[in-house]
Amino acid sequence: MNLSIIIPTLNEQQNIAQLLKQLTNNKNADHYEVIVVDGGSTDSTLETIRQFPTVILLKSPTCSRAAQMNFGASRAKHDVLYFVHADLVLPDSFCDDIQEALCKSYYGGYRYRFDSGTSLLSINSFFTRFPMMWCRGGDQTLFITRSLFEKLNGFDEYYCVMEDFDLLRRAKEIAKYHIIQKDVIVSARKYAANGYLKVQLANLRAFRMFNRGENPQKIRSYYKLALGLKDY
Repeated sequence: MNLSIIIPTLNEQQNIAQLLKQLTNNKNADHYEVIVVDGGSTDSTLETIRQFPTVILLKSPTCSRAAQMNFGASRAKHDVLYFVHADLVLPDSFCDDIQEALCKSYYGGYRYRFDSGTSLLSINSFFTRFPMMWCRGGDQTLFITRSLFEKLNGFDEYYCVMEDFDLLRRAKEIAKYHIIQKDVIVSARKYAANGYLKVQLANLRAFRMFNRGENPQKIRSYYKLALGLKDY
């Protein structure tokens, strides 16, 4: 099995080097390509990526995770796509894990835990081992066969946010989601900057807006304002 790993970025100079070091030094690196799709970073993200000569750097014509990931998928050469956020640490066994998981399902992801050990965040992490939609999201990464991805017409670029939930909602109608029972490590930076309760309430409201079919631009504007996010 060969993977195309696709990473969307926007001003990720603080995180991207750690992930790319892990990917380029992994024992299975010969079995995947790494594609970073940047949405117009104005910090040193691009310079950092260029320090890794085996990594393919693409510049997306549109600054939106959905558009960036679709753009990366259109340039990918392998039949299994693996979408990964820039602020994650993967299990070193991810290549073998995904190969095993593909015997059970056409798509899926991991559980996660935060890089902060607070008890409240541990509660969030615990529920990511279960298949409920409100426990899903891009932080768990997404592996998916190209055939299923194309059958779904990729990410719907109407969703400038919540694109991961939309794709998973459509995919569950035709295939079963598989959760690999290992953890990716996710940055707790939003919680550190805003506090647990504020982020939880913002997440809940954004998810409810999505379920009600509200305009993604409205959801994006609300979330950026609620949590003081410059890049989202």
